[in-house]
Parts: sequence; structure tokens; C-alpha cells
Amino acid sequence: MTVENASIRNDAAVKKARLDDRPLTYYLRRDWQLYSLLLLPLAFVLIFKYAPMSGLVLAFKDYKLARGVWGSEWVGFEVFREIFANRDFGRAVRNTLLLNSLDLLFSFTAPILLALLLNEVKSVLFKKVNQTLLYLPHFLSWIIIGAIAYQLLGEGSGVVNNVIEGMGGTRVPFLQEDTNWLISYLAIGVWQSMGWGTIIYLAAISSINPELYEAATVDGAGRLRKAWNVTLPCIRVTIVTLLIMSLGRVMDGSFERVYALMNRATTEFTTTIPVLVYRWGIESGDFSRATALGLFQAIIGLVLVIAADRIAKKLGEDGLI
Repeated sequence: MTVENASIRNDAAVKKARLDDRPLTYYLRRDWQLYSLLLLPLAFVLIFKYAPMSGLVLAFKDYKLARGVWGSEWVGFEVFREIFANRDFGRAVRNTLLLNSLDLLFSFTAPILLALLLNEVKSVLFKKVNQTLLYLPHFLSWIIIGAIAYQLLGEGSGVVNNVIEGMGGTRVPFLQEDTNWLISYLAIGVWQSMGWGTIIYLAAISSINPELYEAATVDGAGRLRKAWNVTLPCIRVTIVTLLIMSLGRVMDGSFERVYALMNRATTEFTTTIPVLVYRWGIESGDFSRATALGLFQAIIGLVLVIAADRIAKKLGEDGLI
């Protein structure tokens, strides 16, 4: 029996070697439909992700629109020294780290908790209705969400404040005071992203072997104990992978989200790196400073992703790279 198994393995190795020796044109002819499906996303990546990288040279030049990219004077790291000395830079870095760290704390954990709760729902109809309602906010633009937020939470004529005042309370400046704005910003972010993030975790939960839950039931475990000892360990790889990817966005943040919710009354937390890039690049036309700030932001995000990946591997996880 051992000789037969060895012969089978040898035959499989020979067939694999023959397939590996075939030219690329063979696979292109055989699977051209599948390769054609890659053309559109590949073109998107090349045009909108890689092609703009040629503009990074502006971060090292005193760019003048009249002189063009190659005619502008090369200044090296002078632009970086200028933005690091700018008073708005430290404020933008602080606010970006604060908003994204708090957002990571709440918006990252909320989908996990929601997925665990939906996994315990036995009614298929109730689960589908709730999933649909929770997914919908993801498909709304932040401009629409911002308009809805001001209609609901506005201090002057917001629906929520009208209800509070009608019940004898005092109006709350949800979006017109810095601390309340920060709380509202985080709550709206959780509401917008929670349902969509749940899809990934529910997909991971659906792949768990049901025999694990049956064994836990035999051992006398309740629902909470099953979720802690069976569900969470089985989706740990998914959680770690998404956490590493989220850490790369700690220095990024959403320009649309901040810009849609900001106003003149709340300026303490609304100056972030994406907003500063917009102000310098689009409003002021200082493309060199905007590019340098964007490059700094991207490098820090890359360092965070690599560091998180290495830490995850040290702790025994698979990581990304």
C-alpha cells in the first residue's frame, strides 16, 4: 500500500511539472475569459493608484504652475521642513490620530459584536430584515449623511432637539460644540460602517464547523460561552487581518466624513491631515506642500501596517505579508 501511494504521489508530481513547463500563452488561451475579467480592475489600479505616483516629485520641488512639473526648482526636503514647522501640522496630526484611534476602537469592535448578536438570531426573516436595514447606511454618501445629521441633530431646528424640548428638556448642541461634535462624529461613523463590516464576520462565522457548537453544548456551554470559546477563536484570523488593515488608515481618515460634519462653531477637532491637504492643495493651490503632507501620511500608514503585521506574526498569527 505504501508503494502504491508513493507511485500516485510521483505521478502527481510529474503531471504538475508538465503543467509548470507550459508557456504563459497556453493559460491565456485556456482561461482568457477569466483573464479578461481582470482588465477593468487592473486598469483602475494602474490609472488611479500607480499613475498618480509620478506626481510625488512635487513634494521635492517648489512647484509653480507656469513653469510646470519639470521646470520648477528642485528644493529637496525643504518643503517637508516647512510643513513640519507649520503650526497647523501638529494640530492636524493630533486630530487625525485622535479621531481615527477612537474610530478604530468603536467602529472596529461594533461589527464584531453585531455579527455575534445576529448569529444568535434564529428567525431567518428577522435576521434578513435587520441585515438589510443595517447595510443601507454604507451606500449613502457622506454629504447625504451630513445633511441628515444636521436635520436630526441641529441645535436650532433639529428633530431630536425638538423632541427633547417638547419633553421639557434643554436643547443639546450635538454638532455645534466641540466635545458633543466628537461624540456625534463617532456615533455617526459607527452607524454608517457597522452593518457593512458585519458582512465579513458573518461570512467567517458561517464557515465554522457546527460540530464545535455541538461539542460545546454537550459540555454544558451556554450562548455566551459558545460565542467566547468557539465563535471568537474561529474568526480570530479574520479579526487580526482586518485590524492590521485598519491600522494602516490611522493616519488617513475620511476627508468626506469630517468635511460633511464640520462647521464654523466646531474647529477643535476638524483640522485633520486630509482636510489640511485639501486646504493647501485645492483651496490655496500650494501643490508642493499638499503633496509632501500626503506623502508623509502614506509613509506613516505603511510603517504602521508593516509594524502591526510583524507584531501579529510574533504573537503567532498569520499576518498579511
